[in-house]
Amino acid sequence: MKAQDTTDGAAALSFFSGWTYAPAPESSDHIRLQDRYGLFINGAFVPPKSGRHYVTVNPATEGALAEVADAGEKDVDAAVSAAKRAYERTWSRTPAKERAKYIYRIARIIQERAREFAVIESMDGGKPIRESRDVDIPLAANHFFYYAGWADKLPYAFPNRSPRPLGVAGQIIPWNFPLLMAAWKIAPALAAGNTVVLKPAETTPLTALKLAEVIRDSGLPDGVVNILTGFGKTGAALVAHPHVNKIAFTGSTDVGKLIQKAVAGTAKKVTLELGGKAANIVFEDAAIDQAVEGIVNGIFFNQGHVCCAGSRLLVQEGVADAVIRKLKERMETLIVGDPLDKNTDIGAINSKEQLEKISSYIAIGVNEGAELHQSSATLPSKGWFCKPTLFLHTSQSHRLVQEEIFGPVLAVQTFRTVEEAIEKANNIPYGLSAGVWTDKGSKIFNMTSKMRAGVVWANTYNKFDPTSPFGGYKESGFGREGGLHGLLPYVHL
Repeated sequence: MKAQDTTDGAAALSFFSGWTYAPAPESSDHIRLQDRYGLFINGAFVPPKSGRHYVTVNPATEGALAEVADAGEKDVDAAVSAAKRAYERTWSRTPAKERAKYIYRIARIIQERAREFAVIESMDGGKPIRESRDVDIPLAANHFFYYAGWADKLPYAFPNRSPRPLGVAGQIIPWNFPLLMAAWKIAPALAAGNTVVLKPAETTPLTALKLAEVIRDSGLPDGVVNILTGFGKTGAALVAHPHVNKIAFTGSTDVGKLIQKAVAGTAKKVTLELGGKAANIVFEDAAIDQAVEGIVNGIFFNQGHVCCAGSRLLVQEGVADAVIRKLKERMETLIVGDPLDKNTDIGAINSKEQLEKISSYIAIGVNEGAELHQSSATLPSKGWFCKPTLFLHTSQSHRLVQEEIFGPVLAVQTFRTVEEAIEKANNIPYGLSAGVWTDKGSKIFNMTSKMRAGVVWANTYNKFDPTSPFGGYKESGFGREGGLHGLLPYVHL
């Protein structure tokens, strides 16, 4: 904070210039990473039959973190066979209240090791430590707690329907919320009595491997949960395996379509949670400052690496100038930098390839004639980072509006009437989420009943709870995860 001279010669403090935050890094001294990880099969870490390993990298430093196994078809077969044996001989015969105890124990160990999980999540994925610490890890534990409660209550969840488990669940998760997505998948599957083979994303495998340690330490019977690291071929082999009864996938729409084709003609149950291009709609009667915070949270949370990110801003014409002005001012306060620094608002882009994709879309936006605005944030000299970005004067035909970017890039449009807002919000291939900002409850109900989106937030954004279902329509996939609905894909009725 700088001193400012006054007319009487005294020094006054200026509260409008010179503010800086001292670095507040979270220590990583307490975490323990192995130099090389095997595959977690049948309750133990084993070397891959493929003989292949690869290096997982810290996107903020571009430095190596650990070597990780790259599972081949024989490894997938070994994991599925272990899961099948565990299902037939152990887990399907385990009383429901005993299953609940194991799931609850996993949740408690995650809580006990929360600081370690948070730091590794930020190191491996690039997200700010505040988000890992305050959102990802607590929510992951809460999902295990929540489904532990359902394990012995399935007859009440599905009254008069005699719910039975499916068998082996093959689960493939993305790199944007590695531990949280693992919890979303594993917890309901175990509660319903299934066994699991999980494949984490190749760029963010470390918290899944740490979760394997938790599962081992919890005493969960061998083979009930197996974790295979690897690339797309590993996931394809898991989807194609004849002894897998259920596929749960979160990721891109293109891969989701490939999975649909692969399971066509089989008896496998499938849930797909795919891409999104959410509209965040601000009406003239909204609390503008609150809405601006919601816009920032909607698109810049986790560097925009969120399938339900509010990547399209629809703002009513009467307040458009004020909203955009306040949004630009708020963007200037966002700190881009070291994910382990508690001051950081926007961390590192997950991979070099993803940064290249985001940069290509920024170039596309400029070429399409949209007006580019980026904050004046200084980017670190090393690592993969992107400034918070918005584009003004975009239209429905712009690729920025129609296609998922998966980065901190916001496309802004205006509207006049409720009907125009609904038409623009729905006129895209996706249907995962949306946001509405207004002080009129009737307007909220009207919007939510007409918008084709699986989740609609009102006067908030990116709020998640284990009790609430999540999923989409159209090219955003089908099926729901979370809540009572999240049990349905894992049972025969």
